[in-house]
Amino acid sequence: MTQIPESEDEFLRQVIEVARLFNWLVFHPRPARTAHGWRTAMSGDPGYPDLTLAKAGHPLIFAELKSERGRVSDDQQAWLDVLGQVREPLVAVWKPAQWASIEALLRREE
Repeated sequence: MTQIPESEDEFLRQVIEVARLFNWLVFHPRPARTAHGWRTAMSGDPGYPDLTLAKAGHPLIFAELKSERGRVSDDQQAWLDVLGQVREPLVAVWKPAQWASIEALLRREE
């Protein structure tokens, strides 16, 4: 990176480009323009970080990107607080026949 990006969009583009250069898998939910303005299609709680980066043998990265003057919203901070306390990732493929074990896992209070 030769110069500091001025916008969050440019910063995001540069981070994704470098992550891909070094073989990270990248997830970024892209917003789309609608009749009601810009919206990001999602279900669940708002504020999920901009990027999720994964590479075998490395920590899973959740990154919220901001411009130099950008601020983290309360919803974003709530996600970052919880994600920062995650002990170990659980990677799973769930199917309806496993409902009892899924429910038991989600009900645990550890």
